[in-house]
Amino acid sequence: MATFDGVWETVTQTPFGAQKATLTLKTDGNRLTGTSAGAMGTVNLDDGKIDGNRATWGMQLMGVTLQADITIDGDNLCGGISAGGFGTSKIAGQRKP
Repeated sequence: MATFDGVWETVTQTPFGAQKATLTLKTDGNRLTGTSAGAMGTVNLDDGKIDGNRATWGMQLMGVTLQADITIDGDNLCGGISAGGFGTSKIAGQRKP
């Protein structure tokens, strides 16, 4: 199983421009917890799940429910963040050493 644990520097390409965030992730079996900290504040990850090198979780940001679906390959991650009517934004990032 891939390891998601650690701190990740990410950029999400949103309709409002590129949004940088720091993901702090911790696994416990197939469960994923953590936070996402960016310009709009820090939010907790909700209902995080891991399946192989894929992870999913939800977040609440400014009254909007976001759903993340990412994969990792070593120290790189990519995927999408769905924001309902705003569509899905691409996310990419690297694990900090």
